[in-house]
Amino acid sequence: MADPKPEEIIQPPMDQLQGLEYCIDSNPSWGEAIALGFQHYILALGTAVMIPSFLVPLMGGTDGDKVRVVQTLLFVEGINTLLQTLFGTRLPTVIGGSWAFMVPIISIIHDASLERIPEPHDRFVSTMRAIQGALIVASSVQIILGYSQLWAICSRFFSPLGTAPVIALVGLGLLDRGFPVVGRCVEIGIPMLILFVAFSQYLKHFQMKQLPVLERFAFLISVTVIWAYAHLLTASGAYKHRPELTQKNCRTDRANLISTAPWIKVPYPLEWGAPTFDAGHAFGMMAAVLVSMIESTGAYKAASRLASATPPPAHVLSRGIGWQGVGILLDGLFGTVTGSTVSVENIGLLGSTRVGSRRVIQISAGFMIFFSMLGKFGALFASIPFTIFAAVYCVMFGLVASVGLSFLQFTNMNSLRNLFITGVSLFLGLSIPEYFREYTTAALHGPAHTNAGWFNDFLNTIFLSSPTVALLVAVFLDNTLDIKGSARDRGMPWWAKFRTFKGDSRNEEFYTLPFNLNRFFPPS
Repeated sequence: MADPKPEEIIQPPMDQLQGLEYCIDSNPSWGEAIALGFQHYILALGTAVMIPSFLVPLMGGTDGDKVRVVQTLLFVEGINTLLQTLFGTRLPTVIGGSWAFMVPIISIIHDASLERIPEPHDRFVSTMRAIQGALIVASSVQIILGYSQLWAICSRFFSPLGTAPVIALVGLGLLDRGFPVVGRCVEIGIPMLILFVAFSQYLKHFQMKQLPVLERFAFLISVTVIWAYAHLLTASGAYKHRPELTQKNCRTDRANLISTAPWIKVPYPLEWGAPTFDAGHAFGMMAAVLVSMIESTGAYKAASRLASATPPPAHVLSRGIGWQGVGILLDGLFGTVTGSTVSVENIGLLGSTRVGSRRVIQISAGFMIFFSMLGKFGALFASIPFTIFAAVYCVMFGLVASVGLSFLQFTNMNSLRNLFITGVSLFLGLSIPEYFREYTTAALHGPAHTNAGWFNDFLNTIFLSSPTVALLVAVFLDNTLDIKGSARDRGMPWWAKFRTFKGDSRNEEFYTLPFNLNRFFPPS
């Protein structure tokens, strides 16, 4: 038997991911696009409901306050998503609420001056206004770094070798949002996980009118089936004598969103009153804004691959960060209780459906805005148990992580230098945040615990983020370790053409601003 040829063994590197049905600037039919947009909206509801459900009770808010915050968060998500897809990176990314802001926000909630307020609703409003003020001030970090193109200059130091661990940990760093949450209600979570994988992978070739329905709408169909199943379990009294935590995670009637939601309500800026400003709160929040920026940078690169586009040039990436800063400013003005970042689960859905169309994401933004104003209808969808979302996150986050690892195809992974950098950055990116989490759980405060609260929040926020730790480690090692003669091993010859807008002719097709705005904002 003849020896196989090299091309039969090794897959050649590919700039653009193959196998997608629709790429960034190609669109499915309007009916299919609307259904896909609705699917992205339902997936975005998970984080949009989880964050207020966790924070609002700590602030002293009622179920009615929680509903208003969920509506506001969805409304601003829709606006930010439209701004990002039209004027930012123009990638098909949903801009949603971020968990990266938890440390500074919880620090504000436990501020002694706010905890002394005796009346719960007054404490909720005062805390919300303090969070708003901190977000408004901190948003200036992304606005300045983005629009001044400083982040573009910084991003030129990111090679494929340094980028791969960051993108991988954008997905893997959220592992505590996956199966640990599924395990809280396995009778719902496991069937959801199995059903989604079956529809999206094993039955993906099933077609109706030449449309792969099960693959394209696996999430929507699975959610409908398992939600009905969960409601049946709830109505039959299966959880009547179960522990409170089990009921909270399994029952479909524990969200208390539908009964407290108004029929129609339009969120508006400064709804909770004038924001209050505190230097300590703002400095702590700035760390979360930096983390959000780093995580979004990895997420944008993952989205570009799953939309079959070229990696966003430094200028486009910086432009997107600037608009994301505007989004955090809007979060502060409207009172969403958290800042913004790219929704990782929605990026995963691009790969699962094989549809990376920008139009689909813009339609999902329309659904966010529409249903945030129709309170009762939006609350109906928002009452889906968190366990159902967590089951899908197991797939979506893993898919995004694998996209990050795919950037290693442009590097020499037979180099011990590259193996060292990749392995150490991945391991420390998981291990250091895990140490910070375990320490915080045991001691009820982070490892950084000085008299300067803002300093504590800054360090604890930075080192709780897996992508941020991976970026610090990978970029430092990649730019200091055996640099001489390593450009080819690092993937720089391939990377160079994507560092500038005019470096590749395809960039104009994917990233040019609409309405001929490039005349006024020429790319660099």
